[in-house]
Amino acid sequence: MKKVIAILPGLLLYLTAFSQQPQFSLSTDASVMRSFRKDQRFWAFGQTVTGHFHFTPKEGLYAWLAYYTNGKFNNHVTAGAKTVFATPMEIAYINQALLRYKHISIGWRHYFKGAYNNEDTWNLYGYAGFGLLFGSVENTHSVAIDTVDYHLPVLSGKANFKRLTYDLGLGFEKPVGGDISLYMEGRVFIPAMGYPSPYLFVNDRAPLAASVNAGLRILFDY
Repeated sequence: MKKVIAILPGLLLYLTAFSQQPQFSLSTDASVMRSFRKDQRFWAFGQTVTGHFHFTPKEGLYAWLAYYTNGKFNNHVTAGAKTVFATPMEIAYINQALLRYKHISIGWRHYFKGAYNNEDTWNLYGYAGFGLLFGSVENTHSVAIDTVDYHLPVLSGKANFKRLTYDLGLGFEKPVGGDISLYMEGRVFIPAMGYPSPYLFVNDRAPLAASVNAGLRILFDY
């Protein structure tokens, strides 16, 4: 995964040197995101800013930065005693979590129908890439538990974490004139790898999230 990400800048330089001069466009959108992983399900709103480098009418490279509002969810968990002398042996409690994402992604964009500079009809495109997800989490426990005497399945407090992701998307785009196009697309980011965090109750194959995005793209024709 890391090797593939390291290759992408070199690929961009190669395409820039040996193809026609790429055109550039910039897009921005608003989104609704859903986290699907069990015990980590929530809704959040977001915004994305994306730069597009068009090497041919149908092929190009994208790079985006997306950020989202806090997602809220609860976990019903149990802390187990570390020794037989602790009373009680188990404490059931609720972990109230706030989870927030920022996401950087780089990859390839392909037009199945139409082209980036199409002015007459609608476009259908897809993309695939690799991303780096920056997460922040804040946990609040319903009861105070002494970590000296009990094993906690998820810790209280604030923490940051990172995840590598596989990113996929499919979109519909409609030119509206003046080098401006409106679009709507669906995205999904799938966790590739990352270090587990004791502040996340669910670490395995998480986060798994998808979003619906709507916005506009402006072509800088030169």
